[in-house]
Amino acid sequence: MSHPKADRSTLRKAVRARQDQIIADVSELVTLPSLLGQEQSAQNWMADKYRAMGLDVETVAIDIATLRDKPGFSPPVIDDYDGRENVVGIHTPTTITGRSLILNGHIDVVPTGPAELWQQPPFSPHVIGDWLYGRGAGDMKAGLIASCHALSALRDIGLEPAAPVILQSVVEEECTGNGALACLHAGYRADCAIIPEPFNQTLMTAQLGVMWFQLHVTGSPAHVLDTSAGSNAIEAAYGFFDTLKEVEDLWNHPGHRHEAYGAHNHPVNFNLGKISGGEWASTVPPTCDADIRIGFYPGMDMAEIRSMINDVAKSATDNHPACKGATFTLGYRGFQAEGCVMDETHPMMTMIGDLHREVTGNTIKNYASTATTDARFFQIYGNIPATCYGPKAERIHGIDERVSISSVMEVTEVLALFIADWCGTNPQA
Repeated sequence: MSHPKADRSTLRKAVRARQDQIIADVSELVTLPSLLGQEQSAQNWMADKYRAMGLDVETVAIDIATLRDKPGFSPPVIDDYDGRENVVGIHTPTTITGRSLILNGHIDVVPTGPAELWQQPPFSPHVIGDWLYGRGAGDMKAGLIASCHALSALRDIGLEPAAPVILQSVVEEECTGNGALACLHAGYRADCAIIPEPFNQTLMTAQLGVMWFQLHVTGSPAHVLDTSAGSNAIEAAYGFFDTLKEVEDLWNHPGHRHEAYGAHNHPVNFNLGKISGGEWASTVPPTCDADIRIGFYPGMDMAEIRSMINDVAKSATDNHPACKGATFTLGYRGFQAEGCVMDETHPMMTMIGDLHREVTGNTIKNYASTATTDARFFQIYGNIPATCYGPKAERIHGIDERVSISSVMEVTEVLALFIADWCGTNPQA
């Protein structure tokens, strides 16, 4: 059931009337530093927000013992899940005549980097022109707030969705996805799911798989008067990564790319994200630990990728001069995330494209993401068509992260119209 033309205009105006409150909500949520393990205050805020919207609020704990054997599970980066629940807000109409919808988003944010490099403290949101600054402003608290106000705008004009709408604020999207996985296995289902990730108002049609692994290097200490008497574990870690980068080059070669990534110049990225080692400036370092992230194409088997990493360790030991005498031990915590491809012809996808054109006047661009998102849980394991469509953001995971306010407003309009068209509408109960 779709709105008459006049009602569409009224709904869009209702969204635009909410701009000041949208900015205030994003700003207030940014002030709550929901870093890994510190999500509770922000989740409490989201629960209060959902209640104020008139939604039924539920929490979903992450039970590792239950999830460990489920497809899509990733070994946690930190083991303590006490007080780190997902928050779900549910709209259930009196009469169901339309299609149901999940609007999912993640509350967790990544570390800020050196705070002194920010123009203002990273959790002190501020607006300059069209940009709202702060860690998490784009990735992805603006998207969470857009979902809330899209649904609330319908109530402003006396309507409600004619099907269940489930809003989810989940933890650990940035490292495991176990929050979204827990919601899936708690039984939340819908006819489609949209995640307003900050992908610049593009329509996500594919995403890479991502694997995190930990490298422990054991070398041999020696006095620097004769470094050749030892085996430098830090240099060996770099030798391992040099060898691993040869695989990155191979996978990025046009002949090896997945068809969804044919337009990308360099879709697969490996990152040596964290390293520590050594014990004394004048001693050859005997140990080193490194955390590494690799991307891979949809359809690639994770067991085969782990086998490839083992092969890299052997090749580095046998052939790289920096690795002579070193021993590599591998572990796997964090993302063990498969890639996936969306059906561009699905009604959800075409409807988002049509509404994007209606709101912005522009044809939507498709986007094959070189990262991962929680869309994989719906798409692969829940048999729920899913995609990402969210605002324009810059410097996510970087210094002075910011989100475009005008793009947040356009995304909120698109989401409000999508709820109306996909779910249908009833007079407000």
